[in-house]
Amino acid sequence: MKSTIRTRILVLGMFLGLANACPAHYSMLFPETNSARLGQPVSVIYQWGHPFEHQLGDANAPLSATVLTPSGKKVDVTKEVEPLEVPGLEGKKVRTFRFQFVPQERGDFIFVLVTAPIWMPEEKGFVQDTVQVMLHVQIQKGWDARPGGKMEMTPLTRPYGLQPGMTFQARVRSEDRPMAATLVEIERYNPTPPAVLPPDEHITRTVKTDADGVFTASLMEPGWWGMTASREGGKKERQGKSYPVRERVTFWAFVDDLKQPMPSK
Repeated sequence: MKSTIRTRILVLGMFLGLANACPAHYSMLFPETNSARLGQPVSVIYQWGHPFEHQLGDANAPLSATVLTPSGKKVDVTKEVEPLEVPGLEGKKVRTFRFQFVPQERGDFIFVLVTAPIWMPEEKGFVQDTVQVMLHVQIQKGWDARPGGKMEMTPLTRPYGLQPGMTFQARVRSEDRPMAATLVEIERYNPTPPAVLPPDEHITRTVKTDADGVFTASLMEPGWWGMTASREGGKKERQGKSYPVRERVTFWAFVDDLKQPMPSK
């Protein structure tokens, strides 16, 4: 009898451990190049899944996609977004989305994509993401601009020309107010699945914002880094039941690989 009880406790402990180790899903928004020239067409891809593990799942069509130009104009590109299939796990195709943008002025363009609420069965609730990324076009103008929205993340460190080991700071706002003492999750994107996964605490790092909604992160390796803050966002009905909605904002910043030649301006 005692052996049976111990076995049940062990199985339950293993189950809970696996549940706690379950990696988080994030929205990813990447331009094909983080630096472009005036008039150069740039494709921007939106995908959904585990960035570090490079485990992609089917993404849902976004509610909106906008671009904040260096001169402060907002351009709605939602109608330009089209579905795209890419390889997933075990050769299975997964759905992503893509749109093309041609910069008509020099400066820094902020892309903002907003998702519909996404059902998360393991959390028994929804997440709704606002995801931001920047495209630099030849001159430094507008990299610290505020795109607005229910949630936003504004860089205090210029989010391009970053080198491995540099620190990055940004301010998180909700309804135009700084989000103090808010947990921020930091994760690097791997373009291919790693051969060996480190412990979970080395996959997703966490920091907290200060009283002004500012957080600081060290970006130690080249590539895309996502920083995500969240808040409770009310309830949503599903199959006759009410479930919580977690609203998140993610900012993706690119760290240059100094071993690779830099593109000419």
